[in-house]
Amino acid sequence: MGLRRLLLRYYPPGIILEYVEGGEPKTRSIDLLKLRPDTDAVALVEEIQKGESLITASCKEHIIHLVQRLQEKLGEEKHHKFNLFKVLRAHILPLTNVAFNKSGSCFITGSYDSTCKVWDTASGEELHTLEGHRNVVYAVAFNNPYGDKIATASFDKTCKLWSTETGKCYHTFRGHKAEIVCLSFNLQSTLVATGSLDTTAKLWDIEKGEERVTLCGHSAEIVVLSFNTTGDRIITGSSDHSVAVWDVLSGRMLHILIGHRGEISSAQFNWDCSLIVTGSMDKTCMLWNAVNGTHIATLTGHNDEILDVRFDYVGQRIVTASADGSARVYNAGTKQCIAKLEGHADEISKVCFNPKGNRILTASSDKTARLWDAATGQCLQILEGHTDEIFSCAFNYKGDIIITGSKDNTCRIWR
Repeated sequence: MGLRRLLLRYYPPGIILEYVEGGEPKTRSIDLLKLRPDTDAVALVEEIQKGESLITASCKEHIIHLVQRLQEKLGEEKHHKFNLFKVLRAHILPLTNVAFNKSGSCFITGSYDSTCKVWDTASGEELHTLEGHRNVVYAVAFNNPYGDKIATASFDKTCKLWSTETGKCYHTFRGHKAEIVCLSFNLQSTLVATGSLDTTAKLWDIEKGEERVTLCGHSAEIVVLSFNTTGDRIITGSSDHSVAVWDVLSGRMLHILIGHRGEISSAQFNWDCSLIVTGSMDKTCMLWNAVNGTHIATLTGHNDEILDVRFDYVGQRIVTASADGSARVYNAGTKQCIAKLEGHADEISKVCFNPKGNRILTASSDKTARLWDAATGQCLQILEGHTDEIFSCAFNYKGDIIITGSKDNTCRIWR
């Protein structure tokens, strides 16, 4: 077993080891989620060496250098001011969703016009129109971090897999009995999951184009799903007020998270797969132990439905977006609210952290998106210009480009 090369991962901080074992190229990552600018890099690397046989004395200095580069990145405090770069009149009917590839070099838009389009971020040029669905394209995703494939899910009850480079359709996944409203790739890019109003989720083999397993157990439609980072677990959130945790390989339900008194709107694992956060129409957000399914805490404070929840990449903070027009930031460790993001004039439907975790982006029905300081809750910038509600927003991996999608049939690139 020999180490071939070392790669940096800025968000969340980590080092990727590329090595050969039995003639096969493999990778594994060393997560440095607790790294700080003032961490003793030498002592940290010596500690890593004790548990990682691939890191020998000959590469110790190089590893220290990589850790110091990560620390420099963490210590950067410059505030990026976003300016409107392009307005794309993307579709003839309203957009449903937008998504970046990992680098942010291109993005995709789904629409009520039954198509998905692929766009070049730098030029605003349309690269491909993905045609073939017979109804609304409701959910879209890249297989990040690779970004060479796109999945689209439609009200026509099918999911399609496409080539990012050519726009060619590889597979059409059929089997759901009602509209598909959510989808997700695993990080390993071997599976795509689809959730449907038929109360089931399905896992599909990307390479073979076949159904791997059907997840049955909910009593109402599945509206959200998400893999953990290791790819061995997936969660499904339903209108039946519950979230289920599933074993990916067998399709067996491991835990059912019961406690919410309203429909589930959002659910996500943290990076190290130890926690699950759920948001509900019951105005609360709940934190769960991902290993045994036990309830840890209920995060309260909103006076209307919670429409979106997100962990930062490290899993230290949680942000909630609500129909009450505010967002809240909670410390995942203390479970305390540390910031209130107030200023929108209508509901906030989507929220996300930038990759570094120090900025938050909110999309609202008041036709604006806002950029906030995650630590203080201060509004840093208002992104104005859309003429109808904004339902989708995203950062690229570097955090220096934003995309917003609106019911005004346009998406806007900010940089």
